[in-house]
Amino acid sequence: TAYRSKANEDFMEKEGFVSKVHRKKPHLKPMPRHIQKSNAGKSVIRSRVEHVFADQKSQTGLFIRTVGITRATMRIGLANIVYNMRRFLFLERISANA
Repeated sequence: TAYRSKANEDFMEKEGFVSKVHRKKPHLKPMPRHIQKSNAGKSVIRSRVEHVFADQKSQTGLFIRTVGITRATMRIGLANIVYNMRRFLFLERISANA
């Protein structure tokens, strides 16, 4: 989830997780500086994860529509391998040019 909710916070506390979920800006008020910095730090991690999913969805056209969990799992696994190979080649090109 993108933002905090009472139900999610209660669940994470009950399960022993530390909440790393963004805080919303107060309505019609400026966002306090400490919350702004906290959200910015969380966004660094979140963007790294979200970019992988966005790439799989857009570049590889990943849309899972299979019969059975085994086929769906295999298709996602293959998409992960393709992403990792493409990422490796990209990083190799960058290091070769440097």
